[in-house]
Amino acid sequence: MTAEGDENYLTTAEVARRLQVKPETIYAYVSRGLLTSTRARGRRGSLFSAAEVERLASKSVDHSGVVERIESQLTLLLDDELYYRGHSARALATSLTVEQVANLLWTAQPPAPSPSRSTPNTAVGVFGVEREGVLLARAAMGVVPDGARLTDRLRVAVAVLGAADPLRFDLSTPSVTAAAGRLIGTLVTALPGPTIDPRTTPSATLGARLWPKLSDEAPRPEVLDAALILLADHGLAVSTVAARVAASARANLYAVISAGLGALDGQYHGAAPTLAYEFLQRAQQDPLKALSDQLRSGEPIPGFGHRIYQHRDPRAEVLLGLLGDHPIVGTIAAIAERTPTFPNSDLAIAAIMHAYNFRPDAGDALFALARMIGWTAHALEEYAAPALRFRAMGIYTGQTT
Repeated sequence: MTAEGDENYLTTAEVARRLQVKPETIYAYVSRGLLTSTRARGRRGSLFSAAEVERLASKSVDHSGVVERIESQLTLLLDDELYYRGHSARALATSLTVEQVANLLWTAQPPAPSPSRSTPNTAVGVFGVEREGVLLARAAMGVVPDGARLTDRLRVAVAVLGAADPLRFDLSTPSVTAAAGRLIGTLVTALPGPTIDPRTTPSATLGARLWPKLSDEAPRPEVLDAALILLADHGLAVSTVAARVAASARANLYAVISAGLGALDGQYHGAAPTLAYEFLQRAQQDPLKALSDQLRSGEPIPGFGHRIYQHRDPRAEVLLGLLGDHPIVGTIAAIAERTPTFPNSDLAIAAIMHAYNFRPDAGDALFALARMIGWTAHALEEYAAPALRFRAMGIYTGQTT
């Protein structure tokens, strides 16, 4: 979008002064859809509609609320692109390993590119495992009923592994990052299915280790590596806010992850990949009929459109690109050409699941494991901030005596 006249637009600095926030917070507002960034011909920088700024100011006079004061150096969503600590997520997903990107998010240290994505360098051993932890996680996962989802198994295992960690209340950065890597690596190893032991195959990325847990097809670990990277964080999604609030109370990492998993279990958040998977399953038989039936239901088309992205979801573009000319991509194209919206990451994950015969609950588990990386990074930011800083103002509306 381009601003034709500057008199009705404000610069980033002017908006920051009007709302009494830092310039970095303005970009957070853009990423959450609260403000729209525009460009003016012949000048650099973003401009913002004065009317839109005034509307936001009228609703947010007090910026001490629970959401308004969350500032982060982790993720930027701007102009339909995604960045981790200033690095394009597109580039990271196709050039680095999950281990390296986790290290970037957790420590802010830019990794040097590896000669091969299958040979991680600066983050070797990030997702290490210990035999006792794997046995404990498997025992915990085995308690749930046979028909339980993978995310149910993950949730139970996180709680049990936390209870077994005597040093879980050490909130120093080295301790938290070590615990996070060990937790994620242990969860992947403990999931039902064939196991690639990182102790005997140290070059295996997290995507390579996760693949046999989700599919019996010939492995394409680079696809899962890219998905884990692109889903690792997405700013202040509801599960991330839940994780940050828990961290603000100085909950340990396992409790923070549990808080995120709790929010992720909602039908409007973590269940999205499954809904897209089911829609795409119907669409493979007859794309037009599946679309027609969905439109008739009055419900949104699963896997299309996004609250923040306006024209494209960069995560979906990367992941669908990795599928090449697979027939599932043609099915998506047949639907997309008949809708005004665009495929999002949920649909891309669903497409991967169908392309490689993943188990039906794989999408939710993939999302949860990836987002644990981001929740850890957000927890580290909160541990460095004043404790208990989130207290929303409640307005009593009940009966008085």
